[in-house]
Amino acid sequence: MLAFVRLLFPAGADTTYLALGSMMNHVLADATLATLLVRLALLPEVDVRCGIGYGEVTVHDATRQPLLQDGPGWWAARDALDALGSRQRTWYAGPGAGRVNAFLVSRDALVERLNERAWRMLRMALLGETQQRIAEVERVSKSAVSQQFSRGIGAVRDAQVLFASEE
Repeated sequence: MLAFVRLLFPAGADTTYLALGSMMNHVLADATLATLLVRLALLPEVDVRCGIGYGEVTVHDATRQPLLQDGPGWWAARDALDALGSRQRTWYAGPGAGRVNAFLVSRDALVERLNERAWRMLRMALLGETQQRIAEVERVSKSAVSQQFSRGIGAVRDAQVLFASEE
């Protein structure tokens, strides 16, 4: 299986593609995590819309920019982007789409409610940093970090971990 992620930047910007492949069962979870990490790395300056597709992707010319690609995974990711509503940031086209999209809609809605500092904290949490380390990096108390976790960061991180454990 190859999960294919298509990231769409605002009008006028290049569209970027990220192909994630693995023989492991966790490819879809990896793809959903990758879309969130990319989004968190770019916010607040740029927000992205991400389509995730299921299927094989053929790279015809790896030296060409943008990559020349085709295949069911590429088209599924394109279909996922086309299916995005005006409020969704991430969508999946493939087996189990209802369950996956329910997770993505909920996850992205929680991320929308966070502020800029919370986005940075969430990114660090998803990358495995402890609350103590996050407090040090953000130069706030551990209590302030704990409060942010209770306001949504912990829920997003835990949901991502649980989603990965289901794959």
